[in-house]
Amino acid sequence: MSGWLKRKSRVEKLEQKYTELMRKSFKISLKNKDESEKVQKQAYKVFDEIRYLTLQNADK
Repeated sequence: MSGWLKRKSRVEKLEQKYTELMRKSFKISLKNKDESEKVQKQAYKVFDEIRYLTLQNADK
């Protein structure tokens, strides 16, 4: 019961956003490749931020 009360960390939120953007990119890619690439670039920016935060926390 306490699992749903736990707040998500910033990394968890970014991981969820990354997943949603990649799914959106895939769905769009079936119709419009250029638009799909734009969404994919946004997803990669989120992924870079996830990597940065993960490495930052690993140093502690």
